[in-house]
Amino acid sequence: MIPEGFAGYLARLGMTPSGTPSVEELFALQSAHLERVPYENIGIQVGRPPGIEPELSVRRFAAGQGGYCFHLNGGFAALLAALGYGVTMHVGGVHMAPDGRGANGNHMALTVRVGGEAWFVDVGLGDGPHEPLPLREGTYERGAFTYRLEPSVTEPGGWTFHHDRRSTFPIMEFRGEPAALADFADEHVRLSTAEDSPFMTTFATLRRDDKAVHLLRGRVLTRMDAAGVSDEELTTAEAWFGTLSGFFGRDLGDLDEADRTALWDRVTRAHEEWLRSREAAPDADPATGGETEG
Repeated sequence: MIPEGFAGYLARLGMTPSGTPSVEELFALQSAHLERVPYENIGIQVGRPPGIEPELSVRRFAAGQGGYCFHLNGGFAALLAALGYGVTMHVGGVHMAPDGRGANGNHMALTVRVGGEAWFVDVGLGDGPHEPLPLREGTYERGAFTYRLEPSVTEPGGWTFHHDRRSTFPIMEFRGEPAALADFADEHVRLSTAEDSPFMTTFATLRRDDKAVHLLRGRVLTRMDAAGVSDEELTTAEAWFGTLSGFFGRDLGDLDEADRTALWDRVTRAHEEWLRSREAAPDADPATGGETEG
């Protein structure tokens, strides 16, 4: 039975719930979400940041849109709860420095209890694990990627997630205690509107599959997989918007012609600035060269 209000979301995931929570279904739900609902900041870039209410996120997912962590994990948590899973939100913190620590509030993480075990579940990192990880200390090899979980030394009862070496950030920490949606409201406003917010300064969309991470940052399309990292520059608006709607599966019906022109101009200006900065730092990596939060 499909819970009321979630039919469109589940249709986008291509999932029909069994009615009984299971580890296998949890894995399938996370994988489907990462493959079909992109991490993206289009609304912020065009000056219409969407709210983080889970009901709104669920409707936006059904309409072919995505979001960043507060939208993605918030909506996914609502779906899991409606399907009978024991899901908990946690205040987290994404850090760009390998020694960064603390749950500074710029990320929402999830844990889920099912099958007699707790799992780290996260569809809001963009390039995070394709499947849940056991919530216990250890190193986990998943295809071409390696992750590590360990108890946090700065957040009592919390956890430290060490990302794969090729990822967009190295560390995420989250608190052990449950969080409420209100705990993320102020940070959402900052990330959506502050001039120095990475979501304001840099366009990014990501999706995962079982073999690779795909990232469109500005006008550079990056693929990270077992073979390494490859980049392709998208030089025309037609190719850029076509990649967004086709490869990343982001419905663009909410953008009118003025939005598209403004967004392409914004991305192009940022790309030209990045090219100038690369002349000064020729080894800069577009996959990791900008700050990531949420």
